[in-house]
Amino acid sequence: MATAPDPYADAAREFATIRDLLRFAVTRFRANDLAYGHGFPDARAEAAYLIGWALDLPHADFDQYLDARLTREELAAIVEILRRRAEQRIPSPYLTREAWLGDYRFHVDERVLIPRSFIADLLREGLAPWVADPDAVGSALDLCTGSGCLAILLAEAFPNARVDGVDLSPDALDVARVNVDDYGLAGRVELIRSDLMGALGGRRYDVIVSNPPYVDAAAMASLPPEYRHEPSLALAGGADGLDLVRKLLKQAAMHLASGGLLVVEIGHNRAALEAAYPAVPFTWLETHAGDGFVFLLRQEELPA
Repeated sequence: MATAPDPYADAAREFATIRDLLRFAVTRFRANDLAYGHGFPDARAEAAYLIGWALDLPHADFDQYLDARLTREELAAIVEILRRRAEQRIPSPYLTREAWLGDYRFHVDERVLIPRSFIADLLREGLAPWVADPDAVGSALDLCTGSGCLAILLAEAFPNARVDGVDLSPDALDVARVNVDDYGLAGRVELIRSDLMGALGGRRYDVIVSNPPYVDAAAMASLPPEYRHEPSLALAGGADGLDLVRKLLKQAAMHLASGGLLVVEIGHNRAALEAAYPAVPFTWLETHAGDGFVFLLRQEELPA
């Protein structure tokens, strides 16, 4: 019986330029019906990232190198990365061990959710206008910190704040520690293992942010393969996606300072949340995806 052709082996043997590989990658990604939700909008953008990363090319100048010829070793290495992305459906950040939020790079691996929080948009502006003076924020909490990305962005946004990054997973905290150390923030960011706020004692914060697990049961059952590489602990939010959000709202009053702010990402669960808490005056914050994904509550607005 004849052996089935292997397009990846053919590519490694026959291609010569980055342009060849980029076209090939887009074709293979489309043929495998990949899902794009981990930092890239489409097949072309993700393929360009992987090829550029493998060759250590500056992203902004990638198109200038499209006709550059590659060595056999370079071709083989890139083709293998493209194969793993297309056939194993591994998200690119797990292949490269890095993820980006704006200009901030974070180490990631399969122990943590790949950073993509809408809250990052808001922290770039220091939660303005809700925080009038970023220098006056003395304490902040990133609940469900995962890779530590939002804890680091909190420390950057509020230069005088002591920041706590909390997660239930010791594996996630190990990854967060790498990132905190990489940014030289070990003296300002404390990483704490806790089931939500259960281990925080009497600590209170001027700002609490959280990107908790909020994928509902129906969505969990139909996740594309890319998302099944991520830890389910960081995704699953119960039947309606609000299990942890309910607990968070119940605990927040004990840990939010007078006049403090709570900012929480809940994905597509706005209608369910507002139905569950009809008397709570949620403020919905504008992000690049719209105003239905992140809410804000002042300390005095928290449910009793």
